[in-house]
Amino acid sequence: MENFSVSSICCIGAGYVGGPTMAVIADRCPEIQVNVVDLNEERVAAWNDKNLQNLPVYEPGLDLVVSRARGKNLHFSTQVERCISNADMVFISVNTPTKTKGLGAGQASDLRWVEACARQVAKYAKGHTIVIEKSTLPVRTAEAIQKILKSAHRNPSSDKAQCSFSVLSNPEFLAEGTAINDLETPDRVLIGGEDQKAIEALAEIYRHWVPDEKILRTNLWSSELSKLTANAFLAQRISSINSISAFCEATGADIKEVARAIGSDSRIGPKFLAAGPGFGGSCFQKDILNLVYLCHHFGLPEVAEYWERVVMINNWQQHRIARLVVKKLFGTVTGKKIGILGFSFKADTNDTRESPAIRIAKDLLEEGSNLSIYDPKVEIEQITHELNLQREDDTNTKKETSLTGEGAWKYASNIKDVIKDADAVLILTEWQEFRSLDWESLAPLMRQPAWVFDSRGIVNTEQVKESGLNIWKIGDGSDQ
Repeated sequence: MENFSVSSICCIGAGYVGGPTMAVIADRCPEIQVNVVDLNEERVAAWNDKNLQNLPVYEPGLDLVVSRARGKNLHFSTQVERCISNADMVFISVNTPTKTKGLGAGQASDLRWVEACARQVAKYAKGHTIVIEKSTLPVRTAEAIQKILKSAHRNPSSDKAQCSFSVLSNPEFLAEGTAINDLETPDRVLIGGEDQKAIEALAEIYRHWVPDEKILRTNLWSSELSKLTANAFLAQRISSINSISAFCEATGADIKEVARAIGSDSRIGPKFLAAGPGFGGSCFQKDILNLVYLCHHFGLPEVAEYWERVVMINNWQQHRIARLVVKKLFGTVTGKKIGILGFSFKADTNDTRESPAIRIAKDLLEEGSNLSIYDPKVEIEQITHELNLQREDDTNTKKETSLTGEGAWKYASNIKDVIKDADAVLILTEWQEFRSLDWESLAPLMRQPAWVFDSRGIVNTEQVKESGLNIWKIGDGSDQ
Protein backbone atom coordinates (compact mmCIF):
# COMPACT_ATOMS: atom_id res chain seq x y z
CA MET A 1 0.00 0.00 0.00
CA GLU A 2 1.30 3.45 -0.91
CA ASN A 3 0.77 6.41 1.37
CA PHE A 4 -2.90 6.14 2.17
CA SER A 5 -5.13 9.19 1.79
CA VAL A 6 -8.48 9.22 3.59
CA SER A 7 -11.36 11.10 1.96
CA SER A 8 -14.31 9.15 3.37
CA ILE A 9 -14.95 7.76 6.86
CA CYS A 10 -17.76 5.48 8.02
CA CYS A 11 -18.48 5.02 11.71
CA ILE A 12 -20.72 2.11 12.68
CA GLY A 13 -22.57 3.14 15.83
CA ALA A 14 -24.17 6.52 16.60
CA GLY A 15 -23.99 6.33 20.37
CA TYR A 16 -22.13 8.18 23.14
CA VAL A 17 -18.74 7.59 21.52
CA GLY A 18 -19.40 7.41 17.79
CA GLY A 19 -21.61 10.49 17.47
CA PRO A 20 -19.45 13.05 19.33
CA THR A 21 -16.14 11.63 18.03
CA MET A 22 -17.20 11.77 14.41
CA ALA A 23 -18.72 15.23 14.87
CA VAL A 24 -15.36 16.58 16.06
CA ILE A 25 -13.43 14.81 13.27
CA ALA A 26 -15.82 16.25 10.67
CA ASP A 27 -15.58 19.70 12.24
CA ARG A 28 -11.76 19.66 12.22
CA CYS A 29 -11.33 17.89 8.86
CA PRO A 30 -13.73 19.59 6.39
CA GLU A 31 -12.11 17.81 3.44
CA ILE A 32 -13.22 14.38 4.76
CA GLN A 33 -16.77 13.09 4.34
CA VAL A 34 -17.87 11.48 7.61
CA ASN A 35 -20.86 9.12 7.66
CA VAL A 36 -22.22 7.80 10.96
CA VAL A 37 -24.49 4.79 10.47
CA ASP A 38 -26.79 3.02 12.88
CA LEU A 39 -29.68 0.57 12.46
CA ASN A 40 -31.68 2.42 15.12
CA GLU A 41 -33.85 4.68 12.96
CA GLU A 42 -35.10 6.68 15.95
CA ARG A 43 -31.56 7.48 17.05
CA VAL A 44 -30.52 8.52 13.54
CA ALA A 45 -33.60 10.74 13.26
CA ALA A 46 -32.64 12.42 16.54
CA TRP A 47 -29.14 13.16 15.23
CA ASN A 48 -30.73 14.74 12.15
CA ASP A 49 -33.34 16.73 14.10
CA LYS A 50 -33.35 20.43 13.22
CA ASN A 51 -33.72 21.20 16.92
CA LEU A 52 -30.21 20.58 18.23
CA GLN A 53 -31.58 20.29 21.76
CA ASN A 54 -33.08 16.93 20.72
CA LEU A 55 -29.79 15.20 19.97
CA PRO A 56 -29.80 11.68 21.49
CA VAL A 57 -26.60 12.40 23.43
CA TYR A 58 -26.39 15.32 25.82
CA GLU A 59 -22.90 16.78 26.01
CA PRO A 60 -22.09 20.45 26.62
CA GLY A 61 -20.88 21.95 23.33
CA LEU A 62 -21.93 18.99 21.16
CA ASP A 63 -24.81 20.91 19.56
CA LEU A 64 -22.44 23.62 18.32
CA VAL A 65 -20.00 21.12 16.81
CA VAL A 66 -22.81 19.22 15.07
CA SER A 67 -24.36 22.44 13.73
CA ARG A 68 -21.10 23.44 12.03
CA ALA A 69 -20.58 20.16 10.17
CA ARG A 70 -23.93 18.41 9.77
CA GLY A 71 -25.20 18.42 6.20
CA LYS A 72 -21.79 19.51 4.92
CA ASN A 73 -19.37 16.70 5.64
CA LEU A 74 -21.12 15.06 8.62
CA HIS A 75 -24.04 12.75 7.84
CA PHE A 76 -26.16 10.38 9.93
CA SER A 77 -28.04 7.54 8.23
CA THR A 78 -29.10 3.91 8.31
CA GLN A 79 -27.41 3.17 4.95
CA VAL A 80 -24.77 0.84 6.31
CA GLU A 81 -23.92 -0.97 3.06
CA ARG A 82 -23.45 2.19 0.97
CA CYS A 83 -21.38 4.00 3.57
CA ILE A 84 -19.05 1.06 4.19
CA SER A 85 -18.58 0.57 0.44
CA ASN A 86 -17.57 4.21 -0.02
CA ALA A 87 -15.29 4.40 3.02
CA ASP A 88 -11.51 4.44 3.14
CA MET A 89 -11.68 4.08 6.91
CA VAL A 90 -14.31 2.35 9.07
CA PHE A 91 -14.63 2.92 12.82
CA ILE A 92 -16.39 0.22 14.86
CA SER A 93 -18.08 2.04 17.73
CA VAL A 94 -20.84 -0.25 18.97
CA ASN A 95 -21.89 -1.34 22.44
CA THR A 96 -19.89 -4.06 24.19
CA PRO A 97 -21.92 -4.76 27.35
CA THR A 98 -21.07 -7.36 29.96
CA LYS A 99 -22.50 -10.78 29.07
CA THR A 100 -25.60 -11.72 31.04
CA LYS A 101 -25.52 -15.43 30.24
CA GLY A 102 -23.27 -18.15 28.88
CA LEU A 103 -19.49 -18.42 29.16
CA GLY A 104 -18.10 -15.53 31.18
CA ALA A 105 -21.54 -14.22 32.21
CA GLY A 106 -21.26 -11.27 34.58
CA GLN A 107 -17.66 -10.48 33.61
CA ALA A 108 -16.77 -11.03 29.94
CA SER A 109 -17.74 -8.53 27.24
CA ASP A 110 -20.49 -9.44 24.80
CA LEU A 111 -18.84 -9.07 21.40
CA ARG A 112 -21.74 -10.10 19.18
CA TRP A 113 -22.17 -6.60 17.72
CA VAL A 114 -18.45 -6.15 17.13
CA GLU A 115 -18.34 -9.42 15.20
CA ALA A 116 -21.46 -8.45 13.25
CA CYS A 117 -19.78 -5.17 12.28
CA ALA A 118 -16.62 -6.96 11.15
CA ARG A 119 -18.71 -9.25 8.95
CA GLN A 120 -20.52 -6.25 7.46
CA VAL A 121 -17.20 -4.60 6.64
CA ALA A 122 -15.91 -7.85 5.14
CA LYS A 123 -19.03 -8.08 2.99
CA TYR A 124 -19.36 -4.50 1.73
CA ALA A 125 -15.88 -2.91 1.76
CA LYS A 126 -14.08 -2.19 -1.51
CA GLY A 127 -10.39 -1.67 -2.19
CA HIS A 128 -8.16 -1.14 0.82
CA THR A 129 -9.97 -0.27 4.05
CA ILE A 130 -8.54 0.69 7.41
CA VAL A 131 -10.73 -0.80 10.15
CA ILE A 132 -10.50 0.82 13.56
CA GLU A 133 -11.62 -0.53 16.92
CA LYS A 134 -13.20 2.40 18.73
CA SER A 135 -15.32 0.36 21.14
CA THR A 136 -13.70 -0.71 24.41
CA LEU A 137 -12.65 -4.29 23.75
CA PRO A 138 -10.89 -7.17 25.49
CA VAL A 139 -7.22 -7.71 24.69
CA ARG A 140 -6.69 -9.57 21.39
CA THR A 141 -10.17 -8.86 20.00
CA ALA A 142 -8.41 -7.41 16.95
CA GLU A 143 -7.20 -10.93 16.18
CA ALA A 144 -10.79 -12.10 15.66
CA ILE A 145 -11.59 -9.05 13.54
CA GLN A 146 -8.51 -9.69 11.39
CA LYS A 147 -9.54 -13.30 10.77
CA ILE A 148 -13.06 -12.28 9.73
CA LEU A 149 -11.74 -9.64 7.34
CA LYS A 150 -9.10 -11.96 5.93
CA SER A 151 -11.78 -14.49 5.00
CA ALA A 152 -13.45 -11.85 2.79
CA HIS A 153 -10.80 -12.11 0.08
CA ARG A 154 -9.65 -15.68 0.58
CA ASN A 155 -11.47 -16.88 -2.54
CA PRO A 156 -9.42 -15.73 -5.59
CA SER A 157 -12.46 -15.99 -7.92
CA SER A 158 -14.49 -13.64 -5.76
CA ASP A 159 -14.73 -9.90 -6.43
CA LYS A 160 -13.48 -9.54 -2.87
CA ALA A 161 -10.06 -10.79 -3.99
CA GLN A 162 -9.06 -7.16 -4.58
CA CYS A 163 -10.01 -6.12 -1.03
CA SER A 164 -7.44 -5.67 1.70
CA PHE A 165 -7.65 -4.48 5.30
CA SER A 166 -5.55 -2.99 8.07
CA VAL A 167 -6.83 -3.23 11.63
CA LEU A 168 -6.02 -0.56 14.22
CA SER A 169 -7.00 0.05 17.82
CA ASN A 170 -7.89 3.66 18.69
CA PRO A 171 -9.63 3.59 22.08
CA GLU A 172 -11.53 6.59 23.35
CA PHE A 173 -10.62 8.28 26.62
CA LEU A 174 -13.71 10.43 27.07
CA ALA A 175 -15.35 11.49 30.29
CA GLU A 176 -19.07 12.03 29.83
CA GLY A 177 -19.97 15.61 30.56
CA THR A 178 -16.62 16.84 29.19
CA ALA A 179 -16.44 14.70 26.03
CA ILE A 180 -16.17 17.57 23.55
CA ASN A 181 -13.33 19.18 25.46
CA ASP A 182 -11.67 15.76 25.81
CA LEU A 183 -11.91 15.29 22.04
CA GLU A 184 -10.73 18.78 21.12
CA THR A 185 -7.88 18.96 23.65
CA PRO A 186 -7.00 15.34 24.50
CA ASP A 187 -4.30 14.30 26.96
CA ARG A 188 -3.25 11.76 24.34
CA VAL A 189 -4.47 9.91 21.28
CA LEU A 190 -3.58 6.23 21.27
CA ILE A 191 -3.18 4.29 18.03
CA GLY A 192 -2.24 0.62 18.13
CA GLY A 193 -1.42 -1.48 15.11
CA GLU A 194 1.16 -3.28 13.02
CA ASP A 195 0.66 -1.51 9.67
CA GLN A 196 2.70 1.70 9.98
CA LYS A 197 1.14 3.33 6.93
CA ALA A 198 -2.34 2.75 8.31
CA ILE A 199 -1.23 4.14 11.67
CA GLU A 200 0.11 7.28 10.00
CA ALA A 201 -3.07 7.69 7.94
CA LEU A 202 -5.11 7.85 11.14
CA ALA A 203 -2.47 10.00 12.86
CA GLU A 204 -2.69 12.47 9.98
CA ILE A 205 -6.39 12.96 10.70
CA TYR A 206 -5.74 13.73 14.35
CA ARG A 207 -2.82 16.02 13.46
CA HIS A 208 -5.40 18.50 12.12
CA TRP A 209 -5.79 19.62 15.73
CA VAL A 210 -3.69 17.40 18.03
CA PRO A 211 0.08 17.94 18.41
CA ASP A 212 2.03 14.96 17.12
CA GLU A 213 3.78 14.44 20.46
CA LYS A 214 0.39 13.62 21.98
CA ILE A 215 -0.29 10.89 19.41
CA LEU A 216 1.04 7.67 20.95
CA ARG A 217 1.74 4.66 18.76
CA THR A 218 1.78 1.12 20.20
CA ASN A 219 1.12 -2.42 19.10
CA LEU A 220 -2.49 -3.62 18.94
CA TRP A 221 -2.51 -5.49 22.21
CA SER A 222 -0.94 -2.68 24.22
CA SER A 223 -3.56 -0.28 22.91
CA GLU A 224 -6.45 -2.57 23.82
CA LEU A 225 -5.04 -3.23 27.30
CA SER A 226 -4.26 0.45 27.93
CA LYS A 227 -7.95 1.35 27.69
CA LEU A 228 -9.00 -1.33 30.20
CA THR A 229 -6.15 -0.41 32.53
CA ALA A 230 -6.87 3.34 32.44
CA ASN A 231 -10.50 2.77 33.44
CA ALA A 232 -9.50 0.27 36.11
CA PHE A 233 -7.05 2.73 37.68
CA LEU A 234 -9.59 5.58 37.67
CA ALA A 235 -12.29 3.38 39.20
CA GLN A 236 -9.80 2.16 41.79
CA ARG A 237 -9.24 5.76 42.97
CA ILE A 238 -12.99 6.28 43.33
CA SER A 239 -13.45 3.10 45.36
CA SER A 240 -10.42 4.01 47.49
CA ILE A 241 -11.65 7.48 48.42
CA ASN A 242 -15.19 6.20 49.01
CA SER A 243 -13.91 3.58 51.44
CA ILE A 244 -12.11 6.34 53.34
CA SER A 245 -15.28 8.48 53.34
CA ALA A 246 -16.98 5.87 55.52
CA PHE A 247 -13.95 5.89 57.83
CA CYS A 248 -14.17 9.69 58.08
CA GLU A 249 -17.81 9.51 59.13
CA ALA A 250 -16.94 7.00 61.84
CA THR A 251 -13.96 8.92 63.26
CA GLY A 252 -14.87 12.60 62.97
CA ALA A 253 -12.59 13.35 60.03
CA ASP A 254 -13.67 15.32 56.93
CA ILE A 255 -13.19 13.58 53.58
CA LYS A 256 -12.72 16.88 51.76
CA GLU A 257 -9.85 17.83 54.04
CA VAL A 258 -8.30 14.38 53.68
CA ALA A 259 -8.67 14.49 49.88
CA ARG A 260 -7.08 17.95 49.74
CA ALA A 261 -4.17 16.80 51.87
CA ILE A 262 -3.35 13.66 49.89
CA GLY A 263 -4.15 15.31 46.56
CA SER A 264 -1.45 17.90 47.23
CA ASP A 265 1.10 15.10 46.96
CA SER A 266 2.49 15.36 43.42
CA ARG A 267 2.77 11.57 43.29
CA ILE A 268 -1.01 11.24 43.80
CA GLY A 269 -2.62 14.41 42.42
CA PRO A 270 -6.10 15.82 43.13
CA LYS A 271 -8.21 14.21 40.41
CA PHE A 272 -10.80 11.50 41.13
CA LEU A 273 -10.62 12.12 44.89
CA ALA A 274 -14.18 13.42 45.32
CA ALA A 275 -16.16 11.02 47.50
CA GLY A 276 -19.60 10.10 46.22
CA PRO A 277 -22.13 7.33 45.74
CA GLY A 278 -19.78 5.34 43.53
CA PHE A 279 -18.80 5.18 39.88
CA GLY A 280 -21.21 4.54 37.04
CA GLY A 281 -21.35 4.93 33.28
CA SER A 282 -20.79 2.50 30.46
CA CYS A 283 -17.12 1.71 31.04
CA PHE A 284 -15.72 1.49 34.55
CA GLN A 285 -17.54 -1.54 35.94
CA LYS A 286 -17.72 -3.29 32.57
CA ASP A 287 -14.01 -2.86 31.91
CA ILE A 288 -12.91 -3.95 35.38
CA LEU A 289 -15.08 -7.08 35.21
CA ASN A 290 -13.66 -7.79 31.77
CA LEU A 291 -10.15 -7.43 33.22
CA VAL A 292 -11.13 -9.82 36.02
CA TYR A 293 -12.37 -12.37 33.48
CA LEU A 294 -9.20 -12.09 31.39
CA CYS A 295 -6.95 -12.46 34.45
CA HIS A 296 -8.75 -15.68 35.37
CA HIS A 297 -8.46 -16.85 31.76
CA PHE A 298 -4.69 -16.29 31.75
CA GLY A 299 -4.20 -18.01 35.11
CA LEU A 300 -3.84 -14.95 37.36
CA PRO A 301 -6.49 -15.46 40.07
CA GLU A 302 -4.81 -13.17 42.64
CA VAL A 303 -4.75 -10.29 40.16
CA ALA A 304 -8.38 -10.99 39.28
CA GLU A 305 -9.41 -10.91 42.94
CA TYR A 306 -7.60 -7.61 43.47
CA TRP A 307 -9.53 -5.84 40.73
CA GLU A 308 -12.81 -7.52 41.65
CA ARG A 309 -12.58 -5.86 45.07
CA VAL A 310 -12.73 -2.43 43.39
CA VAL A 311 -16.20 -3.28 42.06
CA MET A 312 -17.26 -4.79 45.39
CA ILE A 313 -16.38 -1.57 47.25
CA ASN A 314 -18.37 0.41 44.69
CA ASN A 315 -21.46 -1.74 45.21
CA TRP A 316 -20.99 -1.62 48.99
CA GLN A 317 -20.91 2.17 48.96
CA GLN A 318 -24.27 2.36 47.19
CA HIS A 319 -25.93 -0.14 49.53
CA ARG A 320 -24.36 1.73 52.47
CA ILE A 321 -26.03 4.99 51.48
CA ALA A 322 -29.45 3.34 51.14
CA ARG A 323 -29.03 1.71 54.56
CA LEU A 324 -28.08 5.07 56.08
CA VAL A 325 -31.29 6.63 54.81
CA VAL A 326 -33.33 3.87 56.42
CA LYS A 327 -31.40 4.10 59.68
CA LYS A 328 -31.77 7.89 59.97
CA LEU A 329 -35.51 7.74 59.27
CA PHE A 330 -36.22 5.77 62.45
CA GLY A 331 -35.34 2.42 60.90
CA THR A 332 -38.09 2.39 58.27
CA VAL A 333 -38.95 4.17 55.04
CA THR A 334 -42.14 2.23 54.36
CA GLY A 335 -44.76 4.64 53.05
CA LYS A 336 -42.41 7.60 53.38
CA LYS A 337 -41.76 9.97 50.50
CA ILE A 338 -38.10 10.32 49.59
CA GLY A 339 -37.06 12.86 46.98
CA ILE A 340 -34.28 11.84 44.59
CA LEU A 341 -32.33 14.69 43.00
CA GLY A 342 -30.36 13.37 40.06
CA PHE A 343 -30.54 10.05 38.22
CA SER A 344 -27.76 10.26 35.62
CA PHE A 345 -24.48 8.73 36.78
CA LYS A 346 -22.80 12.16 36.81
CA ALA A 347 -23.59 15.77 35.98
CA ASP A 348 -23.73 17.11 32.41
CA THR A 349 -24.81 13.85 30.82
CA ASN A 350 -28.11 12.05 30.29
CA ASP A 351 -26.44 8.64 30.53
CA THR A 352 -27.87 6.41 33.26
CA ARG A 353 -25.94 3.22 32.54
CA GLU A 354 -24.72 1.71 35.85
CA SER A 355 -25.75 4.93 37.62
CA PRO A 356 -25.44 4.73 41.43
CA ALA A 357 -28.99 6.10 41.57
CA ILE A 358 -30.32 2.82 40.17
CA ARG A 359 -29.06 0.56 42.98
CA ILE A 360 -29.84 3.12 45.70
CA ALA A 361 -33.37 3.68 44.38
CA LYS A 362 -34.00 -0.06 44.08
CA ASP A 363 -32.86 -0.60 47.66
CA LEU A 364 -35.23 2.11 48.90
CA LEU A 365 -38.10 0.77 46.80
CA GLU A 366 -37.52 -2.67 48.28
CA GLU A 367 -37.87 -1.07 51.71
CA GLY A 368 -41.30 0.22 50.68
CA SER A 369 -40.53 3.90 50.13
CA ASN A 370 -42.31 6.22 47.71
CA LEU A 371 -39.73 7.92 45.54
CA SER A 372 -40.11 11.21 43.72
CA ILE A 373 -37.35 11.47 41.10
CA TYR A 374 -36.09 14.53 39.26
CA ASP A 375 -33.20 14.88 36.83
CA PRO A 376 -32.82 17.81 34.41
CA LYS A 377 -31.77 15.61 31.46
CA VAL A 378 -33.03 12.07 32.09
CA GLU A 379 -36.41 11.17 30.58
CA ILE A 380 -39.21 9.22 32.29
CA GLU A 381 -38.82 6.26 29.92
CA GLN A 382 -35.14 5.95 30.80
CA ILE A 383 -35.83 5.80 34.53
CA THR A 384 -38.63 3.28 33.98
CA HIS A 385 -36.26 1.08 32.02
CA GLU A 386 -33.48 1.26 34.60
CA LEU A 387 -35.73 0.57 37.59
CA ASN A 388 -37.72 -2.04 35.67
CA LEU A 389 -40.80 -0.69 37.42
CA GLN A 390 -43.66 1.37 36.02
CA ARG A 391 -44.13 4.71 37.73
CA GLU A 392 -47.24 5.72 39.58
CA ASP A 393 -49.27 8.14 37.49
CA ASP A 394 -51.13 11.11 38.91
CA THR A 395 -54.47 9.33 38.73
CA ASN A 396 -53.34 6.42 40.87
CA THR A 397 -55.50 6.21 43.97
CA LYS A 398 -52.73 4.77 46.13
CA LYS A 399 -51.83 7.18 48.94
CA GLU A 400 -48.20 8.18 49.30
CA THR A 401 -48.52 7.59 53.02
CA SER A 402 -49.76 4.01 52.60
CA LEU A 403 -48.06 1.35 54.70
CA THR A 404 -48.52 -1.54 52.28
CA GLY A 405 -44.77 -2.08 52.10
CA GLU A 406 -44.81 -1.86 48.31
CA GLY A 407 -42.40 0.71 46.96
CA ALA A 408 -43.44 3.08 44.18
CA TRP A 409 -42.00 6.03 42.29
CA LYS A 410 -43.15 9.12 40.46
CA TYR A 411 -41.42 11.45 38.06
CA ALA A 412 -41.14 15.05 39.22
CA SER A 413 -40.87 17.89 36.72
CA ASN A 414 -39.23 20.30 39.14
CA ILE A 415 -37.42 20.45 42.47
CA LYS A 416 -40.40 21.71 44.50
CA ASP A 417 -42.46 18.68 43.46
CA VAL A 418 -39.62 16.48 44.73
CA ILE A 419 -39.43 18.30 48.06
CA LYS A 420 -43.15 18.71 48.84
CA ASP A 421 -44.23 16.46 51.75
CA ALA A 422 -40.96 14.53 51.59
CA ASP A 423 -39.43 13.01 54.71
CA ALA A 424 -36.02 13.21 53.09
CA VAL A 425 -34.27 14.36 49.95
CA LEU A 426 -31.28 12.47 48.58
CA ILE A 427 -28.83 14.21 46.23
CA LEU A 428 -27.31 11.61 43.91
CA THR A 429 -25.98 13.65 40.97
CA GLU A 430 -23.87 16.79 41.25
CA TRP A 431 -25.90 18.95 38.84
CA GLN A 432 -25.06 22.64 39.21
CA GLU A 433 -28.65 23.59 40.12
CA PHE A 434 -28.49 21.35 43.19
CA ARG A 435 -25.47 23.20 44.60
CA SER A 436 -27.31 26.44 45.40
CA LEU A 437 -30.78 25.38 46.53
CA ASP A 438 -32.67 27.76 48.81
CA TRP A 439 -33.15 25.45 51.77
CA GLU A 440 -34.83 28.14 53.85
CA SER A 441 -37.77 28.23 51.42
CA LEU A 442 -37.71 24.48 50.70
CA ALA A 443 -37.63 23.24 54.30
CA PRO A 444 -41.25 24.25 55.14
CA LEU A 445 -42.48 22.11 52.25
CA MET A 446 -41.09 18.94 53.83
CA ARG A 447 -42.64 16.69 56.49
CA GLN A 448 -40.77 17.23 59.74
CA PRO A 449 -38.46 16.02 61.08
CA ALA A 450 -36.85 15.95 57.63
CA TRP A 451 -33.43 15.00 56.30
CA VAL A 452 -31.11 16.02 53.51
CA PHE A 453 -28.73 13.27 52.39
CA ASP A 454 -25.91 14.77 50.37
CA SER A 455 -24.05 11.93 48.68
CA ARG A 456 -21.99 14.35 46.57
CA GLY A 457 -20.82 16.75 49.27
CA ILE A 458 -22.08 19.80 47.38
CA VAL A 459 -24.54 21.59 49.71
CA ASN A 460 -23.81 24.16 52.39
CA THR A 461 -24.19 22.22 55.64
CA GLU A 462 -24.76 25.26 57.82
CA GLN A 463 -27.52 26.62 55.57
CA VAL A 464 -29.32 23.29 55.70
CA LYS A 465 -29.07 23.15 59.50
CA GLU A 466 -30.21 26.76 59.89
CA SER A 467 -33.32 25.93 57.88
CA GLY A 468 -34.27 23.37 60.53
CA LEU A 469 -33.35 20.28 58.54
CA ASN A 470 -31.13 17.38 59.54
CA ILE A 471 -28.23 16.62 57.22
CA TRP A 472 -25.92 13.74 56.41
CA LYS A 473 -23.04 14.64 54.12
CA ILE A 474 -20.76 11.99 52.69
CA GLY A 475 -17.42 11.71 54.47
CA ASP A 476 -18.31 14.32 57.09
CA GLY A 477 -17.73 13.02 60.61
CA SER A 478 -18.21 16.37 62.36
CA ASP A 479 -21.29 15.13 64.23
CA GLN A 480 -19.46 12.16 65.74
